[in-house]
Amino acid sequence: MKLKDKVVVVTGGGNGIGEAMARRFAQEGARAVVVADLDGEAAARVASEIGGVGVKVNVAVEKELVALVNDTLARYGHIDLFCSNAGVSIGQGLETTDAGWEKAWSVNVMAHVYAARAVLPSMLERGEGYLLQTASAAGLLSISDASYAVTKHGAVAFAEWLSITYGDRGIKTSCFCPMGVRTNMLLGSVSEVDQPALLATAVSPETAADAVLRGLEEERFLILTHPEVLEYARRKSADYDRWLNGMRRFQKRSPSEA
Repeated sequence: MKLKDKVVVVTGGGNGIGEAMARRFAQEGARAVVVADLDGEAAARVASEIGGVGVKVNVAVEKELVALVNDTLARYGHIDLFCSNAGVSIGQGLETTDAGWEKAWSVNVMAHVYAARAVLPSMLERGEGYLLQTASAAGLLSISDASYAVTKHGAVAFAEWLSITYGDRGIKTSCFCPMGVRTNMLLGSVSEVDQPALLATAVSPETAADAVLRGLEEERFLILTHPEVLEYARRKSADYDRWLNGMRRFQKRSPSEA
């Protein structure tokens, strides 16, 4: 997929990876970039700087995602690429409250479901469309905090299901699984047991956006910021017990060892 002249929606676009993606898509000549974020002022700021449209949206509320899609369709006629990018990290383990688990589930999984429900009908009617689902390397490797790892596994599984179910009907799906990216989410998650190891090899949001652009151009399902994640995943499927031992070592590594 080439972004030139495309209509794109990016949730979580007010900062971090989402902001970097929105800027990159605009640079590539997208016809329109709709920047959606819970922080409406951040969305408006990014949109004003790239010539896009900023919208305040809580992705955990289905009716707000429906409104986002309907408003974009009314404005531009169609949506070429919907980037379901917003995410949340609670930063805790077993002490995570039920409310924390519900928040992680709502944002990291159900927001993808709500977005697909809203945007797929118009894409299927046109016979084409692209869904970019931002998950995480945590969805493949169980790194990071408990609710994040579990819900990101769910996000990966849903992206797989979308590709399997709609891939022969003109709908393309990519699943973006970044590892360490220097965003507020990672930098502020001081309770994450994996944070030191992740920070040691973390890339910038701009580098992550470049990886997304390459993945979309090649129409790859799995898009990574760290190629080694794929090797870790191969080891997981080849020998689960050995992989678990290796991930325990990864979790314990200090920045100087990573």
